[in-house]
Amino acid sequence: MAENPLFEKYGQTLRDGTVIFRENDLGDKMYIIQDGVVRISKTIDGREHKLAELGKGEFFGEMAIVSNTPRSATAVAAGTVEILAFDRAGFEAMIGKNTKIAMSIIDKLSKRLQNANTQIQTLVRSNQRSMIALNLHNRFSEKGDGALTLDSTAEAIALELECPRENVLEVINGFERNRICTIDGNALRLKDRKALVKLTGTEG
Repeated sequence: MAENPLFEKYGQTLRDGTVIFRENDLGDKMYIIQDGVVRISKTIDGREHKLAELGKGEFFGEMAIVSNTPRSATAVAAGTVEILAFDRAGFEAMIGKNTKIAMSIIDKLSKRLQNANTQIQTLVRSNQRSMIALNLHNRFSEKGDGALTLDSTAEAIALELECPRENVLEVINGFERNRICTIDGNALRLKDRKALVKLTGTEG
């Protein structure tokens, strides 16, 4: 890519298997792939797990020029790879002169943020469901598995967990659909204790 002024200034050609950075390394550069594939992986429970394979036009390691946090994953060249490597000053200079690249990066960052937000919302909903299940389980235990009053129970859980009452009722209705609880008028009864305990995430 000798004819490419960006590559002349910021480019690197990497051989297959070259480690660009390792998880927990400190770094001050982000990278844009010009050609080839980069494999992103992370160690979980002592084992390496592949998170993604990025190709031409993709970028990675951008948090290094935003914050001083360690690398969250490992990046390795999968075959011969040509990349552009930018520190913060170089990146600012590059996007100042290349509107098309800047807009492409902004677009991809926006999509990443949207995906992250969706994942966060899913985790919040999942955690909220577990917290409601745990709260219900405790209340049923205090009642000796007798009936709870649906309205007042939903109100109390909503206040305790600082979430909308409608969310609590929605989760409880889901428990009824799954035959974990039964709702008879304003009476809420436990039907499947084992299933409710499993939803709390405290089993075992």
